[in-house]
Amino acid sequence: MKEYLASAKDVLGELASDEESGLTSAEAAARLAQYGPNKLKEEEKTPLWIRFFQQMADPMVIMLIVAAVISAVTGMIQGESEWADVVIIMAVVIINSALGVIQEAKSEEALAALQEMSAAQSKVIRDGKLTSLHSSELVPGDVVLLEAGDSVPADCRVLESASMKVEEAALTGESVPVEKHTEAIALGDTDDVPLGDRKNMCYMGSTVVYGRGRAVVCGTGMDTEMGKIAGALNDAKEELTPLQMKLAELSRILTILVIVICVVVFAVDVLRAGLSTVAAEPHMLLDTFMVAVSLAVAAIPEGLVAVVTIVLSIGVTKMARRQAIIRNLSAVETLGCTQVICSDKTGTLTQNKMTVVKHELASSEEKLLAGMALCSDARWDEEAGEAVGEPTECALVNDAGKAGMTGLDVEHPRVGEAPFDSGRKMMSVVVEEADGSFEQYTKGAPDVVLNLCTQVYEDGKVVPMTDERRKELLAANKAMADDALRVLALASRTYAEKPADFSAEALEHDLTFCGLSGMIDPERPEVAPAIAEAHGAGIRTVMITGDHIDTAVAIARNLGIVEDRSQAITGAELDKMSDEELDRNIEKYGVYARVQPEHKTRIVEAWKAKDKVVAMTGDGVNDAPSIKHANIGIGMGITGTDVTKNVADMVLADDNFATIINACEEGRRIYDNIRKVIQFLLSANLAEVFSVFAATLMGFTLFQPIQLLWVNLVTDCFPALALGMEEAEGDVMKRKPRNASDGVFAGHMGLDTVVQGLIITVLVLASFFCGVYFDLGKIDLGALATSLADEEGVMMAFITLNMVEIFHCFNMRSRRASIFHMKKQNKWLWGAAFLALVLTLVVVEYDPLAQIFFGVDHLEPRGMITALVLGFLIIPLVEIYKAIMRAVEKDK
Repeated sequence: MKEYLASAKDVLGELASDEESGLTSAEAAARLAQYGPNKLKEEEKTPLWIRFFQQMADPMVIMLIVAAVISAVTGMIQGESEWADVVIIMAVVIINSALGVIQEAKSEEALAALQEMSAAQSKVIRDGKLTSLHSSELVPGDVVLLEAGDSVPADCRVLESASMKVEEAALTGESVPVEKHTEAIALGDTDDVPLGDRKNMCYMGSTVVYGRGRAVVCGTGMDTEMGKIAGALNDAKEELTPLQMKLAELSRILTILVIVICVVVFAVDVLRAGLSTVAAEPHMLLDTFMVAVSLAVAAIPEGLVAVVTIVLSIGVTKMARRQAIIRNLSAVETLGCTQVICSDKTGTLTQNKMTVVKHELASSEEKLLAGMALCSDARWDEEAGEAVGEPTECALVNDAGKAGMTGLDVEHPRVGEAPFDSGRKMMSVVVEEADGSFEQYTKGAPDVVLNLCTQVYEDGKVVPMTDERRKELLAANKAMADDALRVLALASRTYAEKPADFSAEALEHDLTFCGLSGMIDPERPEVAPAIAEAHGAGIRTVMITGDHIDTAVAIARNLGIVEDRSQAITGAELDKMSDEELDRNIEKYGVYARVQPEHKTRIVEAWKAKDKVVAMTGDGVNDAPSIKHANIGIGMGITGTDVTKNVADMVLADDNFATIINACEEGRRIYDNIRKVIQFLLSANLAEVFSVFAATLMGFTLFQPIQLLWVNLVTDCFPALALGMEEAEGDVMKRKPRNASDGVFAGHMGLDTVVQGLIITVLVLASFFCGVYFDLGKIDLGALATSLADEEGVMMAFITLNMVEIFHCFNMRSRRASIFHMKKQNKWLWGAAFLALVLTLVVVEYDPLAQIFFGVDHLEPRGMITALVLGFLIIPLVEIYKAIMRAVEKDK
């Protein structure tokens, strides 16, 4: 049954309820057992242990675990008791997973602190008595009483309305409250009545702002309109963020690289030794396999997953301090490549607070402001410093309050009134003046009030109303309405004595016109600059609202979203448009007005079909499905409903649109820094691979797995973390968003990584051969091939590899700019470099550790100095490479 199409009597009959006595307690208990509690289904929380293992599902982490297993198996086959490799790798895996779980838990706690329960208690008639119950106990058929300030606890059919107005912005997107009535709605030529036009219904999630009423509950829990929207969210599929896709791509590349390298090295070693020799000495096969394992360890950047997680976590913490709560670690990075922001209007781009912005004066401004405020039921709250009551009337009282008129109801006490009536479209009040006279103020629709005026104020005097003057005032009203203002007119009448009759018929005639007041839900002051900044960054803002198209276009024009009406479209027009037609025209429209929830999702999907990364902002329940479907959903922490906050990737604690643009900037900075980290770590890993591979081809073993793990996890990780703290380069918000389909090595990053890896390889091998020369006085490859590698040479190569990484991290502050031209310093990088240097020196100089790592006690001074100098050479060599690449890219 569609309750809004039926009479109140028929609805009560269908629900077997009584308007005066409600349900009996026994019947209510039976229905509660039948329909369940009046609350939305909560998504089951994933157990902690499952969330922990979900963190390990990352391809890079799986590769680490495989490497650990291989190391353990080979160690057992060889009968070795050294488990350092396995312990270090598994420690990295566990720490990374713990970090991810802890960060998600913190985000959930912050979100829970924002959520507030709405409509916790309801006034219900049970057993013929008025009682107060928890809203979750309501059942279909309950009769509830509603007053100004109450949250509507369930979907209800209105039975009685005493000028009751309900604010439904959370469901429909309309900022102006809807006056409710009890009559059945005629269907007319349409198939159904839009949610915003069902004026005999009140829905869960809306708020009574004026008057009072009585209604019968006809839908609870998941059977409400809010519940239907919450249920629709389950249809949305979880999608990988751009960063997750890039890291998965990197993992695939590294996996292939590791397999190819291991196979090639294994084959080269076997062929070089000869198949007959390997068959005669099986242990050589195992030794060859261990060399391949060393290369696998060298190729995998063990610290990358942990570093990326920590960098994202730091970015999330930074955003939380700036009022943006990130619920998923990768979400902030997704903002960095956002190309379209689809935003709700009410409460997001606007203040969700009606405000008078224009006057058309006939009388003095003081009389117009005072009359409008006195002819209102809203009242000035001294403590709050603003009016309380129905939004439109609050706007009028606030308008007077700004002019210093805050005690009007005391100075001009009301003695009588003709209350507002939707049929008359006006209300009148009579107040007593200080001189003992009485003044009537009538406020209402301009055309109606003007028809009742026989006089008009002009230059402080009352003159007869002429047809010409009436046309001028109607034209002024039209001009204000064309600017999407809601316009009210004020007229007055003076009495020497108190009127005997306060009926509308007795009061509302022969009035004197005072003026017009135009009001609108104004845009937030910080939004226009934020949208301009987004435009400069190549990010398009699209307004999607349930409000009227004229109002939406006016706001959008002021904010710089559209230039004219041709760039706007209504939900009804959208319904007539095929998906193919929408795909062709999606970029034409900047405003979508009078839309339903399914329209919002369709718009988001159309943008995504254009391969755009789409963000959707909103606060109402009607925004939740599109927020879920968008690449990144952004909910509002203050005005947002629980449903919206629960599905959002990011929640704005201050409901500030500008915070989104800050998050976009932060996302770009984070992605830039993560690419620097990847290039930094992979260039080191490639150098290790090239070095070990070259040594293998020359017949000797250069590094053992534990030495490579030290470089990858200790020397590299701290500077890599510090690189993640680097400030944004140049004017990061002046460039277009990167394409989400761009590979992680886009922009010559793959070439940079390989070239810098080769430079490091040359420096490391040069250091090794210097060590061999210092130790033996000559370099004899034949001798090296018949024995283990020279210990002093290995130690010098190890020191150079560590020093190169420490100095190279400064190169990576910018992929192209010279480090000598960068104005700001990264104090974290200096600290990390110093820590890595100290740890490296401890390993080399502390005899017990040196014995474990190298089998020698210490290094001669000349060897140490040579290794340090070779390590420093990475800076001038990379500077030369950067200069060459800047010249090449400039020519292109």
